[in-house]
Amino acid sequence: MGKFAMPRPDSIRTAWHALRRRALDGDGVRLVRAGVDLVFPPECASCRLPLSEHSGMMLCSDCRAEFVASASCCPRCAAVAAPVNDGCACVQCQNRRLFFESVVRLGTYDNVLRAAVLRSKHDRQTGLAGALAELLMDARKEQIVAGGPEVVVPVPMHWSRRLWRGVDSAHAIASRLAARLRVPLAPHLLIRRRRTALQAQLSPRRRRVNVRRAFRVGADRDLPGARILLVDDVMTTGATVNEAAKTLVHAGAGSVRVAVLARASGLV
Repeated sequence: MGKFAMPRPDSIRTAWHALRRRALDGDGVRLVRAGVDLVFPPECASCRLPLSEHSGMMLCSDCRAEFVASASCCPRCAAVAAPVNDGCACVQCQNRRLFFESVVRLGTYDNVLRAAVLRSKHDRQTGLAGALAELLMDARKEQIVAGGPEVVVPVPMHWSRRLWRGVDSAHAIASRLAARLRVPLAPHLLIRRRRTALQAQLSPRRRRVNVRRAFRVGADRDLPGARILLVDDVMTTGATVNEAAKTLVHAGAGSVRVAVLARASGLV
C-alpha cells in the first residue's frame, strides 16, 4: 500500500484562489450554504421542524398558513369586527380618538401566533421575530407600502426591561421591515421616559393612564411632515401605540401608520 501523499503547498494555494474567485462570482456563497445546509439542515424558526426547501423564509409552510389571518378586519384599528360607516371604522374604534391612521397586522393574537410572539420576546437570537417580520412584509406588503413610509420607528422598550429580557422584539421587527422597504430605521427617534407597568396586567382604562406621557421625541429630531411606520409586536387595546403616535404627531409627524405581528381582541 502506498503512502498517503500530502498535497503540495502550491496546489493548496491554487485551489484556495479558485474557491475565492468562485465566491466572488457568487458560486461560493451557494456552495457554502449548500454545505452548511447538508450538515445543519435549516429548520423552521417557530416549530423547529426541518424546512423542505431553503428559500430565505425561515418559517415552514404550515406555520406560515397558521400565522396569517384570513378574516377581514377594520382598516383603522385592525380589530376583527363588522365594519360600520362604509368601512371607515368599527364598533371597537368608531368613538375613539386615534392618532394613527391605520393598523396592519399579520394575524390575531391567539393560538399558535400568540405562542410564537411570546417566544420571540425571549429569543436572544431574534431569529423568530425576524422571520415573523419577513412574513408580515410578504403577506401585507400592499397595505404597508400604501402609506409611503419614509422612516420606520419601533415602539421603544425601557432600557431596564430590555436589559432584563435581553432582546427587543419590536426593534428586531422594525429593522427587518425597514430593510425590506429600503427606508431608514430610527430606533432612537422615540424615547420611553419611564418604566411603565406591564399592560397585560391592566384594564383598558388603566392601560391608557399607564402610558400617558410615557414617550418623548429626541431633542435633535426633525419630524415635520414625516410619514412614519410605527412598529410593535402586539397591539392589544392600542393604548401604547396610540400614545406613541400622539407623541410623534405632536412633534410634527405628517402621518403615523402602525404595523404589528398580532392584534388582540381588546377594545381600543
